[in-house]
Amino acid sequence: MLEAGLTEAELAALEKRFGFEFADDHRALLAEVLPTGRGWPDWRAGDSETLRRQVDWPVEGVLYDVVENDFWYERWGERPSRDEEAVEQAKAHLATVPRMIPIFVHRCLPSGRGTFGYPVLSMHQTDIIHYGFDLLDYVSTEFYPGDPDRPTRHPMPIPFWDDLL
Repeated sequence: MLEAGLTEAELAALEKRFGFEFADDHRALLAEVLPTGRGWPDWRAGDSETLRRQVDWPVEGVLYDVVENDFWYERWGERPSRDEEAVEQAKAHLATVPRMIPIFVHRCLPSGRGTFGYPVLSMHQTDIIHYGFDLLDYVSTEFYPGDPDRPTRHPMPIPFWDDLL
């Protein structure tokens, strides 16, 4: 279902509450129309706890793999032997990479005002794939599969997250 888009005040309040800025293309979509229903973040009426879990999903997935699957990103240096220390170091490193914001289920787009055209990633822990070259391509892929007119191009790189592809 589609509802009226979020107002500037609603967008600003969400950004303040969750500590990120929507990318320009994500913000423009949400200002124009608010997709609702199963799988969509309920940006207008959702409870804060559910939205927080959705916003934190990408980082929490990496942290899960650090503990449960011995994931360690080589650029982080040597992995601490204790899981608790590894998680703390991973959190510190993840705080420096683009924050991934949910669009639909586990499809995410990098945050950041002044940014647009980044790929949408399908993210489940450290299992990450491109799911659209940009937001428009993602919508086409997800909801209109098999479009013969779908352009193909190389997506813009997302620091850290692209290394997990």
